[in-house]
Amino acid sequence: MQKRHDSGNAGSERARSGSGAAPRLHARALAILRQRIASGVLRPGTRLHESHIAAEFGISRAPVRQALAVLEESGALTRPGGQGYVVAETGQARAARRAAPPLEQVPLLATASWEPIYAEVEAAIVARTSFASWRVVEAELARHYGVSRTVAREVVARLHQRGIVRKDDRSRWYAPALTPDYVAELYELRAVLEPVALKNSVPSIPADLLPRMRRNLDDAIAHAETLGGASLDALEAEMHVELLSHCGNRTLMEALRLYQSLLVAHSFLYGAAPRLYRTEPFLPEHDAILAHLEAGRVDEAAAALEAHLRASLDRAIGRIDAVARDFHPEELPYLKALG
Repeated sequence: MQKRHDSGNAGSERARSGSGAAPRLHARALAILRQRIASGVLRPGTRLHESHIAAEFGISRAPVRQALAVLEESGALTRPGGQGYVVAETGQARAARRAAPPLEQVPLLATASWEPIYAEVEAAIVARTSFASWRVVEAELARHYGVSRTVAREVVARLHQRGIVRKDDRSRWYAPALTPDYVAELYELRAVLEPVALKNSVPSIPADLLPRMRRNLDDAIAHAETLGGASLDALEAEMHVELLSHCGNRTLMEALRLYQSLLVAHSFLYGAAPRLYRTEPFLPEHDAILAHLEAGRVDEAAAALEAHLRASLDRAIGRIDAVARDFHPEELPYLKALG
C-alpha cells in the first residue's frame, strides 16, 4: 500500500501533532514533556530516554520518539552523542518553555485505560473504511501501542459500541468498508428511525437547547463560505446526536447506535474531503427542521428531518469517493485489508 507523505516540512510540529478535536497520542506526550520542562520538573542537563518515558506513560516508543524529535527541533532538547536527549538551556529552550500550556491544560496519559489511544485508533480505522474493509487484530493493536491485551480489548469493545467494528461469522473483529450499498443501508435506517426519535425527544428537550442550536446555525449560515470541517461536524452532532438523545426510548436509542459509525465517518470526511460545495447544502435543511421545531410543528419537523437524510445520501457517497481517490494512509500492523 502506498504510504502518505506530508506536504511541506515533513519534520514540522504541525505534521506530527495531527489535527482535529482530540490530540493524537504523540501530541499529548509532547504537551506533558513541554510542561515539565516549563515548570522546571525537567531541569537543564536532565537526560531523557525513549524507553523510560514510554514505560512511564504506558505507551509505545514511537509516539515518544516523535515528541522528543519535536522538542529537539525547537531547541528545548539536545542529543549529545546520540545517547538519549538532554534538556537544554538556550534561548530557544526558554522560548519553548514559555509557550508550554499550563499544567491543568495538559491531557494526562493513563497506563491502565483505553482512553489515551482510543481517538487515534478510531480515526485510523474510520479513515481507511472509505476504501476498504479491515480486520482488527487485538494482539497487534496491543503490541503497536505498547499496552496490555486488556487495554486493546477495551478499545475494540468501545469501537463495537460505536458501531465501527463488528464480528464476522468466525467471531473476528472487522470494520466494514463504506461502500455505496452499505452507506445507503445506513441512511435508510437513519431516515426511518431518526424522525421517530425526534418526535419522542420533543417533550424532553431542555429549554436552552433550541435557542443554542439557532444561534449556532445562524452563525454558520452567516459564515457559510468559510465554514470548516469541525464546525460542520459540531452542527451535525447537535442535530443528530444531542437533540435525539432526549428520546427516552432505550430500545430505539440502541438501534440508532448501529449507524454511529456513519456519524464518526462524517467527522473525518468533513476534514479530509476536498470542499465539494461553495456552501454546505445541509445548512438550509437544518434551518427548516429547526424552524418547525421552534414553531411547535413536530410532524413537519420530523418530515423535514427525513427529507434531509434522504438528500444527504448522495453527498455522503461523493465525499467518500473523493477521499478514497486521494487518501493513501500508511500501513498499520493491527489492520489487515479484506477483499
